[in-house]
Amino acid sequence: MSLIKWDPFREFNTLPLRFGGFFGKDLDTPISTTAWNPSVDIFENDNEVIVKAELPGMNAKDIEVRLENNVLLLKGERHFEKEAKEENYHRIEREYGTFSRSFATPNLVNAEKVIAEYKDGVLKIVLPKKEEIKPKPIKIAAA
Repeated sequence: MSLIKWDPFREFNTLPLRFGGFFGKDLDTPISTTAWNPSVDIFENDNEVIVKAELPGMNAKDIEVRLENNVLLLKGERHFEKEAKEENYHRIEREYGTFSRSFATPNLVNAEKVIAEYKDGVLKIVLPKKEEIKPKPIKIAAA
């Protein structure tokens, strides 16, 4: 189960862009700094639970990963790069700003051995399972 912060007014932040400058260009906040949530895949195998989050265009130093009380927290901020003046942009569709995602983890995770790596815009978190939880095959003796 994942907990996602819902913002019912998020679509209102994009109205000036959708109306093509109808509201004028002197807006206090650029449209690029709305809240966003990165896409996440969570899967498991016999030995570990793996979380992969898409965080393109970010630096590892801007990402925080914590595991506390069986809750995995991903938090960070993607900054808007002003390569050109804002009035020269025709469209801004990539989302920027802060994000926070949290996921309940099962009790079977060994918190002491969690590994996180960030490569090519993907954050991969490996949550190893505790040894006593891993399934063990039982051989059946023939009578």
